[in-house]
Amino acid sequence: MTDDGHDEDEEFPNKFENPDQEEDPLSDIALRRALLKSYLQMEDGLKAMGYKATLPPLLPKIPQGALNAQDIDSGAMKPEDTQPTLHFFASDLESFTEHRKEGLAPKSLYWVERSSKTLWESTNGEISQRTMVSLRESVLDNYKSADSHSKLLGFATAFLRFLARTKLEPRYTSFAIYLERSRAVKEKKRVTGRIVTKEDIANVLAYIRNAEKNGKISSRRAQNYAAFVTFGAYTGQRSMATVAKLTVGQFREALKLEKPVLLVESSQDKIRMTHWVPIAPQVVKAVGPLLGGRQDDELMFRYSSFWMWAKRQKIPMSQFDGHFQLGDMRKFAEQYGDVIQWDQSNRAYILTHGVSGVSWSHYRNPLPENVYDIYMKYWENVDFAV
Repeated sequence: MTDDGHDEDEEFPNKFENPDQEEDPLSDIALRRALLKSYLQMEDGLKAMGYKATLPPLLPKIPQGALNAQDIDSGAMKPEDTQPTLHFFASDLESFTEHRKEGLAPKSLYWVERSSKTLWESTNGEISQRTMVSLRESVLDNYKSADSHSKLLGFATAFLRFLARTKLEPRYTSFAIYLERSRAVKEKKRVTGRIVTKEDIANVLAYIRNAEKNGKISSRRAQNYAAFVTFGAYTGQRSMATVAKLTVGQFREALKLEKPVLLVESSQDKIRMTHWVPIAPQVVKAVGPLLGGRQDDELMFRYSSFWMWAKRQKIPMSQFDGHFQLGDMRKFAEQYGDVIQWDQSNRAYILTHGVSGVSWSHYRNPLPENVYDIYMKYWENVDFAV
């Protein structure tokens, strides 16, 4: 009985006794049936993704048999028939991919292109629960790294938002739920196992000297490689984004100063932050010989040549089973900074790492001489015995 004394089923007079009776699509029962279908579909989708909890019973009561007798028992309604399906063109994906690639480094371009290819192979232009679950499972099965999962699934999620805005169809974003990783497959927070020590950097320099001694590389090339490693290890600058782009003129200007500091332009930094980089006496000694007879606009270091050489050498590391990579120089600066208790603010500024927030964007902008003085308090006595 309802509050007004009527039977609860009175609002559906004879409707389910005659299921063939034509139904007004705007009637209360039709709307409730559509709502229940959407509700069940969403619950099934969550279960398919590994969520154990079900959605709360938010729907108004629908008389027993309202959905079953007419839609399920008859076999007229199949789960795939009720799934909403949206579409997109290959040109939509190409446009989004090109937009995402603007201003990125070559390494980042690789992941954008791979993400785009993976998305198309899993969907072929169809956005539905089936294709999104297929994409998610394909990524989780074929890539083991949580970073890879984040890149590929994040690209797909962003593409759904792109479609929703460009096609003025917000339903595209509702499929993002099928791309989420369940807690069961998310990796626990961990620290890096790639530990780089002073001995590792000294070993790399020794490899360079031995290659020169054995006639495998020229003296000029050995000088350039050693200067690259020395500068990278002392300053922690990103090899591809920054060190590879520095010019002879920038070093020449830096070494003219009483307290040598090199100005890294925004176009030479991954996060587009202009900053000063101190040049310690050990680095001055390594880079000075490279300046003679060269034009200011020449690139200072032979990045590609050194990268390929180091890759072929397979220089072993002391603290883990692996070989030296160019990124290990930045890791050393960060990790050894903990050993020498390097000032956090000075470290963050020079490495341009962890410099987001109001304090950096509105208040902090240290003078070059102060950057140098604070830096040298910690790095002055650091040396690589070769």
